[in-house]
Amino acid sequence: MKDSSAHTLHAGHRHLGWDRDLTPVLNAAPGEIVQFETIDASGGQIDPRSTEEAVVRMDPTRVNPITGPVSIDGAERGDALVIEVLEFATTGWGWTAIIPGFGLLADDFPSPRLHLWQYDPERLGPAAFGAHARVPLKPMIGTIGLAPGAPGPHDVIPPRRVGGNMDLRDVQKGSVLKLPVEVAGALLSVGDTHAAQGDGEVCGTAIESGMTVTLRLTLEKDAAPTFPQLRVPGPVTRHLDPHGYEIATGIGPDLMQAARDALRNMIELLTRGSNLSSEDAYLLCSVCADLRISEIVDAPNWVVSVYFPRCVIY
Repeated sequence: MKDSSAHTLHAGHRHLGWDRDLTPVLNAAPGEIVQFETIDASGGQIDPRSTEEAVVRMDPTRVNPITGPVSIDGAERGDALVIEVLEFATTGWGWTAIIPGFGLLADDFPSPRLHLWQYDPERLGPAAFGAHARVPLKPMIGTIGLAPGAPGPHDVIPPRRVGGNMDLRDVQKGSVLKLPVEVAGALLSVGDTHAAQGDGEVCGTAIESGMTVTLRLTLEKDAAPTFPQLRVPGPVTRHLDPHGYEIATGIGPDLMQAARDALRNMIELLTRGSNLSSEDAYLLCSVCADLRISEIVDAPNWVVSVYFPRCVIY
């Protein structure tokens, strides 16, 4: 969707860190609509013809570029910036990779792996994963945030109180995100858009795909939440529910270890008696499986689960 009444920030207006001293590339009034053009999380280092060599050669100082920042008139510390996600215009291609040294099971998967996706940017039907699987798509924003109040620059990768690289799967069309303003103007930037992602983004990448994102920006004075808050318009998993789920668990006193154990358990489940390699199962879990804390009250052991939608491969 291209709204002629909206402001547009082109992908060339991008940066690689949060900083309260960045000069805004656009000033918007509360209630106005802004379109952010983004590029993929590699910063253009991976394209539709790339091989694993591109993953090996990737320059980490260029990853996760964000478009912006936008200053919102009248925004002050202590306000809430309210962001309504109106629309996505997608490119029709994306990538998912195992990046050495990155991801929940980095020690288990030391070698690079790259899967290139092609999909219909209008219909957004399920995207094929070779002959093994078809992944339903749901465009989302992986990185959306405001400038921190502390002097910068700040690394773009870790999420923080003012948002950033949260990888919340449900920052989708129709959602309303509320972020706490820490600096005058708020300084909003957007990037790291995904065509699909599972909760947890366990291998470290989703279906990384550049898009144009249309947002409506409003202010609530003196109403900053302590941390980001999100409202979604309806069910968030129904699109993956028709055939139920395979569920694998990890149990123990350490939540991170339990998460790793649950994911290893799911990879074992998916590959046993199938044509899926463990690398393929890991990639698929990152783009469509959901990592959940299922129990955190029965000390000393907690339960983490991985929910894998059966409709993807069954």
